[in-house]
Amino acid sequence: MKLRKQILQLAGGVAAAAMLASGAAQAADLPKTMIWTSYDFGSAGFAQASAVANAFQKKFGTRIRIVPSGTGIGRLLPVTQRKAHYGFLATETYFAAEGTYDFAVTSWGPQDLRIILAPPVATGLTVPKGSKFADGANLKGVKLGYVKGNPSVNVKTDALLAYAGLTRADITPVWFGGYGVMKGARLTGKIDGFLMSPYSGITRELEASPAGIEWVQFDPANKDGWKRIQSIAPMYSPVKSDDGAGMVKGKPVNIIEFRYPMMVTYADRSEAEVYQVTKAMHEAFALYKDVNATTKNWILSTAGHPPADVAWHPGSIKFLKEQGVWSAADEAWNQARLARHAKVIEEWDNATDAFNTWRAEEKKKKNKIKVSEAWPKYWADHRKKVGLD
Repeated sequence: MKLRKQILQLAGGVAAAAMLASGAAQAADLPKTMIWTSYDFGSAGFAQASAVANAFQKKFGTRIRIVPSGTGIGRLLPVTQRKAHYGFLATETYFAAEGTYDFAVTSWGPQDLRIILAPPVATGLTVPKGSKFADGANLKGVKLGYVKGNPSVNVKTDALLAYAGLTRADITPVWFGGYGVMKGARLTGKIDGFLMSPYSGITRELEASPAGIEWVQFDPANKDGWKRIQSIAPMYSPVKSDDGAGMVKGKPVNIIEFRYPMMVTYADRSEAEVYQVTKAMHEAFALYKDVNATTKNWILSTAGHPPADVAWHPGSIKFLKEQGVWSAADEAWNQARLARHAKVIEEWDNATDAFNTWRAEEKKKKNKIKVSEAWPKYWADHRKKVGLD
């Protein structure tokens, strides 16, 4: 496989570290210090990463630094540069592995990522209580928040619009520089809503605000609507939920399920290290499982099975097999996903060669090709031609 072009250096600092607990015993072969990335402050992803980091501190004396970011690129870049060991990532994992959306540029391309564990969680759109937009089939004209550099939010928001056969042209998209700042925009009425977790601090704050929240409902019986959703966001599936912010126990709402946050690293990270980290996630589970409504989903029997956005890491699979969690069906799924990874990377290289040849021919004709404009379309067309899309 050809070497990828070097990615720009990471700018900015990291969040405060969890300190070593006195008297904690270091787990055998577990790194003494690690850096993880996550969604920004107030998000469910940051809360879960922090809960696990605190558990590692207490049980193993392992020091964790968490790098929060409101964009998919911001969360993945430190992992790509090997400045962070693991990312608590969302669907940027899928887009980065596929080399699509913000990752369909020559400085990125398909990233060979692997999952450690991937808990399922609910998500969806909220709007002010009593809003006319609370029905997913009635979103025309809604003002929704989008985040620059975060296809994980943006594409999945587009997928929910597709439920009613809508696109961004049918609504008012409002763009922000990070995920967390959308809370203020929602409170001031600049937007009607945005994609969120029922269990995040941001969602709880909005629930307690004067306008309150109501979940936009996506009826699982609407097969055509769901087919349109999954054509854009194949990681989405219907789920009924009644235990989050703005919900009433016993009266579930029809929203969305996917894997988040997925603990992700690169395929070349040591199998021995990943094995120990997975083992530590299991052994420390009792210390973080009750931190909030979703941390319980990190139990191996739930978070240790596909499907998810990319394939599992061999180090994780080794531990899952020892625990009797990893099945033959899981292995078959994983092998198919690995084959997909390899095919995408191969076709990226094939497309790159063909693009460079075409560009050289155009140069001879005195036609200047701007790579930043021409390549994404060329790659998208190539993906369709070879059956990746």
